[in-house]
Amino acid sequence: MASHLGIHSTVLFLLLLISSGIILSECTNFTIVNGCKETIWPGILPNDNFNGDGFALKPGQSAIFTAPPGWNGRIWGRTGCNFNKKGNGTCQTGSCGSNQKCTTPGQPPASIADFTLGQVDFYDVSLVDGFNVPLMVKPVGGKGNCSTVGCDSDLREKCPSELAVKSDGKTVACRSACNVFNTDELCCRGMYSDPAACMPSNYSRTFKEACPAAYSYAHDDPTSIVTCSATDYILTFCSSRNQTQCTYHDGKLACNGSNGLKAISQIWLILVLALPTIIHLPPTF
Repeated sequence: MASHLGIHSTVLFLLLLISSGIILSECTNFTIVNGCKETIWPGILPNDNFNGDGFALKPGQSAIFTAPPGWNGRIWGRTGCNFNKKGNGTCQTGSCGSNQKCTTPGQPPASIADFTLGQVDFYDVSLVDGFNVPLMVKPVGGKGNCSTVGCDSDLREKCPSELAVKSDGKTVACRSACNVFNTDELCCRGMYSDPAACMPSNYSRTFKEACPAAYSYAHDDPTSIVTCSATDYILTFCSSRNQTQCTYHDGKLACNGSNGLKAISQIWLILVLALPTIIHLPPTF
């Protein structure tokens, strides 16, 4: 019975998405999943303007953001937010203005996924501005390197005390050394702006050891930037590398696991429950 319900929900959901114009073959679909035990407020901001978006994802919920061709921007998670009915409020970490929809880049510290979409996509997860929540990016069905990037470790548990952001005695984020000490050496500026002169610090090494597939400082290993083409993406907060995740890609449902219909039914049931949070950011050229 549960499987039949999942199939019917999947068909209904796909019809709703197609009729609303959210799924477009020439666009890129980002499936954003909250695997955390707390509500996350994803922030989305194009690099060329401040016409961003933002919404709430409760634990276990997912949403789809569809980016137009050539989009470049960033996606990150905000935590500890409190918004009123008009969408005004504040967040403990990753704040992007006083509104639920982002109008400024996320304030450090924040774990950030950067994307430049084109014939070949460039993407990475950056901890250069600090860390506030585990974030993984997985391409689906693409061509090229198409590696999974990000950080599935919780750096808040290992954050040096001098970098820790605390609330009620609990570490809620981990600042970067540049953000705390603001020196040319740690911020890779001035006489240290050249990649050959900007070396990793003990602090960035701590980040890199915990999160080898993420940028840890301004001139980190260039292999932290990955390229892929003809792909969609799954962004997961608090992800497990072995967790089955699904997205809509190339006209069909694609999953990274081998649990087949069961996994497909589960993820789309989550998406149906999260239908009010599914968004479509208008193209910005």
